[in-house]
Amino acid sequence: MEIGPRLSKILFTFFMNHPTLKYTRSESIAVLRAEAAREKIYKNEKHGFDNEKYLQAQKAKIEERLRQSDNKLYIEFGGKLLFDFHAARILPGYDPNVKIQLLQQLSSDLDIILCVNAIDIENNKLRADFGITYHEDVLKIIDDLANRNLKITAVVITRYENQPAASSFKKRLENSKIKVYTHPTIPGYPNDIDKIVSDEGYGACEYIETTKKIVVITAPGPGSGKLATCLSQLYHEYKRGIKAIYSKFETFPVWDLPLKHPINVAYEAATLDLNDSNMIDTFHQKAYGISAVNYNRDIEAFPLLQRIMERITKSECPYKSPTDMGCNCISQGIIDDSICQEASKQETIRRYLRAKVDFAMGIISQDVIDHSIDLMNE
Repeated sequence: MEIGPRLSKILFTFFMNHPTLKYTRSESIAVLRAEAAREKIYKNEKHGFDNEKYLQAQKAKIEERLRQSDNKLYIEFGGKLLFDFHAARILPGYDPNVKIQLLQQLSSDLDIILCVNAIDIENNKLRADFGITYHEDVLKIIDDLANRNLKITAVVITRYENQPAASSFKKRLENSKIKVYTHPTIPGYPNDIDKIVSDEGYGACEYIETTKKIVVITAPGPGSGKLATCLSQLYHEYKRGIKAIYSKFETFPVWDLPLKHPINVAYEAATLDLNDSNMIDTFHQKAYGISAVNYNRDIEAFPLLQRIMERITKSECPYKSPTDMGCNCISQGIIDDSICQEASKQETIRRYLRAKVDFAMGIISQDVIDHSIDLMNE
């Protein structure tokens, strides 16, 4: 197999950033094959995705959701805000920073809040794709957004209990003139609704001052406290008489594609470490008679989230399903499904080969490999 200069550069970055920094010859070959598949996609000049078409639909959807509120919309932004190379690999033509273009188009009405979990700061949790810690990635995101004329409104350190490393990071941000808020661990979260939706729960979380109609709440990775921050803000807004609304922005899985569509299978392959699985949203099917795809954690958590929102708003939840809560229009940017299907199949293969390497190095278990094989066979 011939390795071109672009692939060599990708491999160099991969090896340098991998947590262990050491590979056996056989493991290296597996990575080479996986990255060769990726290189093939990069060289494919045929596009299956139109960024402009997507941006137009996505901006309209967010503005529509804003109109359902008292001009205050909190959006939990999941996935990668910048450098979404997974999406670029499975949707040829997709700009890895198209979400930034979306935020730039909304910038006159936009506040951006970054969340980071104090426990992740203490544990130096790594973002594997860049090989940097979550809290260092917070600084990177701030700089990356500033370079694109987008300013962070504040950083929230969640589950903060005066941990030494978290306190040091807080001071570091404040010395850089960045507004920092701290939110404690919410007692009884997520099951004790009486305590959660009270002044001892969400009320004990500092209210984050914002001035714009749309508030995007994002983070370096999962488990950073985005949802709790959104809901605590909703609690405070309603106490102030403002009927704000919550929505969720997740690129994958694509709700209006079939469950076993290669794009959705590739997403599941990409989240093997989270043990996520795509499922039919039975709440959506029951409410609307429409088949929609979501992932297990959102579906399982929906009844509880619905009850929390009803307790906050003192009215019926505006959403009948977890899919309802979402506002992503990614499928509307797909202009050639066959190209995206083939790219997604190649990504599932790449993820399997990557999993084989991680298994050989003791990073993942046999169950993850078995799951990866099942996805390869779908």
